[in-house]
Amino acid sequence: MRHGKKINHLGRTASHRKAMLSNLASSLILHKRVSTTVAKAKALRKYVEPLLTKSKNDTTHSRRTVFAYLQNKESVKELFDEVSVKIANRPGGYTRILKTGYRLGDNAEMCVIELVDYNEDMLTTTGTAAAGAKKTRRRGGKKKAEGTATEVTAAEAPETPAAESNDATEDTKDAK
Repeated sequence: MRHGKKINHLGRTASHRKAMLSNLASSLILHKRVSTTVAKAKALRKYVEPLLTKSKNDTTHSRRTVFAYLQNKESVKELFDEVSVKIANRPGGYTRILKTGYRLGDNAEMCVIELVDYNEDMLTTTGTAAAGAKKTRRRGGKKKAEGTATEVTAAEAPETPAAESNDATEDTKDAK
């Protein structure tokens, strides 16, 4: 049983896990998206989001604290100079996990973890979708008006074939 075990150990020793998450976090900050397994992405999210929050406060202490986690000068510089400016007004939820399917070799569930503010495709589609058509919860309105017009034409159309069929039945009666 795993009572009270809050982190996923990912089948690694503590030092290996720490190094792996540090490298993944640096890659995520530098490249804005990383392809990995779902388990690693969920562990990475818990690892990197507090660092992103800390980067909003650009002080020497916060830079040193983040460097202690990342161990990479370039990623710390990128985080404090560019990323923190983009996420300044976001209250959390800096990363997004998009599942991509299963890996061929071992059938591990794969995904892409990315920084939310850097996916231009998602930002533009959500903006246009929200500004587009008004969403309602009720049925009716335009659909109801169109439906009555089709019902009238449908009611007129069967009269003609029905009349012809009545004439045909009368013709058969006369023939007998």
